[in-house]
Amino acid sequence: MFQYCLKLRELVIMAFKYAIGKRGNNMSTLIVLGAQWGDEGKGKMTDYLAEDAEVVVRFQGGNNAGHTVVVGENEYKLHLIPSGILYSDKLNVLGNGVVIDPAALFTEIEYLKTVGIDVTPERLAISDRAQVILPYHKVLDALKEKARGKNDIGTTKKGIGPAYTDKVERCGIRICDLLHKEVLREKLQINIEDKNKVITSIYGEEPLDFEAIFNEYVEFGERIRPFVQETSVKVYDSIKADKKVLFEGAQGMLLDIDYGTYPYVTSSNTIAGGVCTGVGIGPTMITNAIGIAKAYTTRVGKGPFPTELHDEMGEHIRQVGHEYGVTTGRARRCGWLDLVIVKTTTRVCGLTSLAITKMDTLAGIEKIKVCVGYELDGRVIDYFPASLEDLARCTPVYEEFDGWDESIADARSYDAIPENAKKYLKRIEEITGARIAIVSVGPKRDQTMKIAEL
Repeated sequence: MFQYCLKLRELVIMAFKYAIGKRGNNMSTLIVLGAQWGDEGKGKMTDYLAEDAEVVVRFQGGNNAGHTVVVGENEYKLHLIPSGILYSDKLNVLGNGVVIDPAALFTEIEYLKTVGIDVTPERLAISDRAQVILPYHKVLDALKEKARGKNDIGTTKKGIGPAYTDKVERCGIRICDLLHKEVLREKLQINIEDKNKVITSIYGEEPLDFEAIFNEYVEFGERIRPFVQETSVKVYDSIKADKKVLFEGAQGMLLDIDYGTYPYVTSSNTIAGGVCTGVGIGPTMITNAIGIAKAYTTRVGKGPFPTELHDEMGEHIRQVGHEYGVTTGRARRCGWLDLVIVKTTTRVCGLTSLAITKMDTLAGIEKIKVCVGYELDGRVIDYFPASLEDLARCTPVYEEFDGWDESIADARSYDAIPENAKKYLKRIEEITGARIAIVSVGPKRDQTMKIAEL
């Protein structure tokens, strides 16, 4: 009897291990996020990875994001709708962590229609819990930024920050409120009265018209109604049904409200953990996370940038890499690859792999530098400090590499990559501790190669 019980126990343990292993293999979920300050090529990489996905989900941010995707000879610029919309057979989701400007949403839908992409409720689902960006958010965003003067943050003035502020202050209007006219009237009237006091008394500007805004957003509510779903349930059911789900980050890790270069950050959590709160699923349902990093570093706006180049090389990288913002058109600051940043992202986000983009931009440069640490007060650190004052005093510790020629843009396999570029990639893996799974050598889909499992 005792031996029988032991045997039964062994069978139960084996069955449990099999179930866990099967669950891990079947729950194919992947987070795609920026490993630097944004603009790393997340849109292109999401488009590339979405080919194998069935559901593509945005979990934070709003139309302050800018994703450029090149398919053949066609270039698409997306700001709010997930990049998976370029495939006709994918479900795209805007989760509750996204702030949605209905005017921007429908402008983007119309734009996509003009380039032959039809956005229907079967292809786009919007969370009823997502916060709504209203006209007063955009007005206050611009007024506050102007009032900061030389201490401005460099916001896109699209109302993102004020919308998240209202969310935390618990006076925000959600998508579900747009679907109930009287609820919307009551909440909007209170908010506009409150915001008008600030607009007129503090900033000396004209008050906003309640009736005009109310009528406009009632209409938006009817237009958005067919797209609205309980997206947490939708995504959860998709994962449980073994569908491949891709979570698309909107900004880079260093723009995260907690772990970024505060206050020069966005107003949401851009790290991998933001998926759980921004979509409504548990952390045990996430299996992989890939960080997208340029082969060099760029940044838009103010704040310390240890590896920034203020010389001809910085301008060369800017011009060759076309480093101008999709959303703002602002020139990006450019510098050598900072692996302290990428290593920090790997740790904070639990990255299982990396995708290195824009290797072609560095082609033709004789000597290329990579930052592998910071010297701060006589010691070398390999993490990103919280204090901007400390960061500004950091001196990059560089390693130098021989460059590679322009032929890298023609590479379609790892074997075709120049040897010096391979050494460069190998060193990135050694410093960050993350495996490189994808290398991009140009803006087009076919200039992307998978060199390892994600």
